[in-house]
Formats: sequence, structure tokens, C-alpha cells
Amino acid sequence: MDYFFKIIDSPVGKLKLFASNNSLVGILWERERPNRTHIKSSIEKIDHPILVETERQLNEYFNGERKEFEIKLEFIGTDFQKQVWEALLTIPYGETRSYGQIAAQLNNPKSVRAVGAANGKNPISIIAPCHRVIGASGDLTGFAGGMENKELLLKLEKCKINFTSKSAQLEMFE
Repeated sequence: MDYFFKIIDSPVGKLKLFASNNSLVGILWERERPNRTHIKSSIEKIDHPILVETERQLNEYFNGERKEFEIKLEFIGTDFQKQVWEALLTIPYGETRSYGQIAAQLNNPKSVRAVGAANGKNPISIIAPCHRVIGASGDLTGFAGGMENKELLLKLEKCKINFTSKSAQLEMFE
């Protein structure tokens, strides 16, 4: 199946949005690792309604105006991966969960490593908030968008930064 894509600028770098005819199927990072997701061939279509709406909602999120997304999603992966990605959608804005908590939520507490692997292959970054998953110790763990971006997204959600001000971005790094 062919997908449609659009590249947008964001405070966390360029993002490549992917959609099928009627659903968002991916938000990938600028320096995406090859084969991290199942999304392969695509056609650029900057006026695709789902991609345009996704861009609008992401801009609202980065401006601190949106805490929940209202976009039809279609996850492409194994049944277990889809269960993990659906569980990500239940993590409230501004909160975090550990891999163990996600495994317990799936009634499979021994699947912590498998949850971590599925989280790492999440094709719809930011909207399916894999950045909200942390280690059991509370430490930030791997993230396809890079640890700096994971920290940025978590700080945004805790209202510690505002992407609408360039100086606010710079203050965060001092």
C-alpha cells in the first residue's frame, strides 16, 4: 500500500507525517533509523487533509494549546505492538509511565522488555506518546527522536518551556 507524506518543521526538528487515505499512520523523525517502522513507499502530498490536520494539531501542541489529539490513527505492526501503542494513548498529558507499568496494564507483567522493544518501534511519535515512557528508576531511556527531544517534550508537557518564544527554548538549555 502506498502512503502519503508531508514534511513539517517543528521545535524538535523536521517531522515526516504519513497517512493512508483516511488515517494517520506515522510521524517519523528527521534522522530516522532505517527499518524502525513498517512504513515503506510513499507519495508526497502536502494538501492531504489528514496531514494538514495533523500539522495543525501538532502546532497547537507545541504552542501549549493542545493536550489531546483528535486524529484517526492506524497502527501498522504486530498485534502485541498495537496493544502497546494503544496503551501509550492512555498515558495522560504531563505524566509518565514505566515499561513495567505498561506491561502490567497489558496484564503481562513479564513482558517489560517486549514492551520496550515495541515502544521503540512506535510509528506515530508524539501523538502516541512513547516519550512519556521512562525507566523504572525514573531515568529517561532511549527515544527514536533522541534524548534531547524526549526531554524537550516532557518539559513542554510539564509547562516548563514554551516553544512560542525562542528565548524560552534557550533558557531551558542553560
